[in-house]
Amino acid sequence: MSTDELPGGYADGRGDVRAVTPWLLSPSALKGIVRRIVSVAVLVVIDIGGLVLGLYGALALRSYLVDPKPILWNLLWTHETDWLPFLVLLLVLVFSRGRLYAAREVREGAGRIVQSVVIVALIALAFAIGTGQHFTTFGLYAVATLFVAIFVSGFRWSYELASASVMRSLGVRRRTLLVGDEAQVADLRSKLGVGRGGIDYDFLPDVRIGPALNEALASGVVDEVIIADTALSEAALLDVVEAAHRDGVRVRIAPRTTELLLERGEYIPGQAVPLFELRPPVLAGADWAVKRAFDVVVALLIVIIGLPIWAVIALAIKLGSRGPVFYADRRVGLNEREFHMLKFRTMVAGAAAVQHELESANEASGALFKIRNDPRVTGVGKILRRFSLDEVPNVINVLRGEMSLVGPRPLPLRDHALLEVWHRRRSHVLPGMTGLWQIAGRSDLSFDDLVRLDFYYLENWSLWLDISILIRTLPAVVARRGAY
Repeated sequence: MSTDELPGGYADGRGDVRAVTPWLLSPSALKGIVRRIVSVAVLVVIDIGGLVLGLYGALALRSYLVDPKPILWNLLWTHETDWLPFLVLLLVLVFSRGRLYAAREVREGAGRIVQSVVIVALIALAFAIGTGQHFTTFGLYAVATLFVAIFVSGFRWSYELASASVMRSLGVRRRTLLVGDEAQVADLRSKLGVGRGGIDYDFLPDVRIGPALNEALASGVVDEVIIADTALSEAALLDVVEAAHRDGVRVRIAPRTTELLLERGEYIPGQAVPLFELRPPVLAGADWAVKRAFDVVVALLIVIIGLPIWAVIALAIKLGSRGPVFYADRRVGLNEREFHMLKFRTMVAGAAAVQHELESANEASGALFKIRNDPRVTGVGKILRRFSLDEVPNVINVLRGEMSLVGPRPLPLRDHALLEVWHRRRSHVLPGMTGLWQIAGRSDLSFDDLVRLDFYYLENWSLWLDISILIRTLPAVVARRGAY
């Protein structure tokens, strides 16, 4: 069974104009259109439900705290119901602009939802002020924004889980053909995992580029082709793309490491040959100010709210083993400068001095040192590491300006000394408490793959990307994906 919300391998539903049968007249196209319409309709209903419940919850809270009265539907909605159609239309338009109704695998998550809800609230507030509306409190907008974001994110998350489960039970698979030599295909298959976007892969038998590949594409059973052959010539690549598009199959390329080293280029017009200026991946000016202000505010909240938990952890560490509560680990940070990263101590005193004796037991690749059952870890330390609580004191480094909440993970001196030259580009920004490493497999990935994630983060940074990573870090920690 085909996996795409729209058939023909194209998320936007466009068939190849060279196809013999018009795309809109094909049975798969009609099924795809129906699936797409149903998907968007369900999401719109979910979003409207989240908007209504979030706004109603904010009104109920205001009524309870400010002007106590029975929490009945009509009493709370005497004025706000006039605004509801406008807010619904505004929400759907902003969400559509944010690609929150896009096809499943490219649809944005919680970070984009929060951003879009904030935009809806700001537009609604500006419109209300401009039309001379009377306000008893502006706090309603802030509370409603929070509630709507929580409800919509929760409803969408539930929908994604439920729909993925239904598709699996119906046998929906993403039929994928990997192209490349045997070693490249095997490596790519292991990195892709079992599925993407909640849809499992069905890897088709490998074929060579040429007549065999063209025959497989023409069979109508392939949803997408992923090219893993980094040595493929330009002519051969164009032939594969031409054949795939002729049969309505999506083509994707697994980029080489060197291609991920390049910042998104800025096109320079007026040249006979297309030229792109490559910019260094640094955060400066307004971007730096926004990120730094966000880091400080959130770090202060973590410190203030978490003080009681810190005290309990400190007591457990002292009772569990001899030694200090905190451990200052020497790490390499911005511009390859060393700093002391603070953590709750999880190992016996003097553990660093005996690490060289355990090098032969290292289970990680590249520059990383990881052992699943490290004999130096204490009983309390195992619990702290299980939930990444040992890293919470990193917020002190954030307040000092040595780290950020989100960014490339800082490496110990031993690991940093083993980096290749191209790896060191990751030190162009402040290291982070969490990052794409933590939410995309963590230690299950090879070191080169982790560095590629760092490059993606550097080149695509936004405040909403940071928020999205922070939101997704907790489920990753609880699920213990890749944690040692």
